[in-house]
Amino acid sequence: MNAVEMGHGSGGTLMEELIQRIRSVFSSSYLDQGLDSAILPPVDGKLAFTTDSFVVRPLFFPGGDIGKLAVCGTVNDLSVVGATARYLSSSLILEEGLPLETLDRVISSMAAAAREAGVEIVTGDTKVVEKGHGDGVFITTAGLGSIREGIDLSGALLSPGDVLIVSGSLGDHAMTILGLRESLGFASALTSDCAPLNGMIKALLDSKAEPLFMRDITRGGLAAVLCELAALRAAALEVEEDALPLRDEVRALGELLGIDPLSMANEGKILVAVRESRADAALAALRAHRYGRDARAIGRVVALGAEGVRMRTSSGGMRRVTRPYAEKLPRIC
Repeated sequence: MNAVEMGHGSGGTLMEELIQRIRSVFSSSYLDQGLDSAILPPVDGKLAFTTDSFVVRPLFFPGGDIGKLAVCGTVNDLSVVGATARYLSSSLILEEGLPLETLDRVISSMAAAAREAGVEIVTGDTKVVEKGHGDGVFITTAGLGSIREGIDLSGALLSPGDVLIVSGSLGDHAMTILGLRESLGFASALTSDCAPLNGMIKALLDSKAEPLFMRDITRGGLAAVLCELAALRAAALEVEEDALPLRDEVRALGELLGIDPLSMANEGKILVAVRESRADAALAALRAHRYGRDARAIGRVVALGAEGVRMRTSSGGMRRVTRPYAEKLPRIC
């Protein structure tokens, strides 16, 4: 047997064999309890809980795959609220006919990403759907973390003059997926930025930067996050086009296809807001980590009580930045 069969979701012997196959890769003492729920020890601080589903196409791409993406995406969602990510769940929906070799690659990637992030996959579920009713594998992960006293990254304390920082180059993930789907040879140098950012974020929180707001830049790109922050805190924000960190390949591909770099999705970048007096400390902390070495200040909060985002263009003009109406590149995460 070299592929997933409907019997793998039947509750019988085949299903037990599949579960053991997955459990042996994740290798968690909590999974080894064999219970319907993971029984976890108490944690200090407030709890943070998040969940997400992943349906990326193709399953494997330069820089990552659906398994790595599922772990990193959930770890990052916990980290940007100031939580220490501790435990993950993993729910797999497998399509009949999926090669078991492909499944092994996906779960091995999940396990490797979890080890890098220092989290444990402690519970999960597996279902099988008929051939033609899925697309290989879909993954849903949920994450649990704890927030230590004194951390507030909601943006409630924002004020005019605060500096906006992005942790690195924008659009790498979206353009990598697009280049792969469309067989664009000149995009072959691109690699997804998919990565667990909890180590970088911890370094930032432990520094003297004292961040006020943090969000990971995923679907909808930087434009969506900026507009979300502006609406959340009724703030007017201004960014500089020339300050945006973009790889030449991403810029060229975006111009060719008419895709605004501000709306390009990422899977390993964050937006941070800090006091102007703390901006240098924040940049130093980010750049000291391998996932933040290209961090840049891109703009600032210009006023409160007047919601909106604008960008000073390379030509010196101003244009309004709006939330993308719809994702131009579906199935990217």
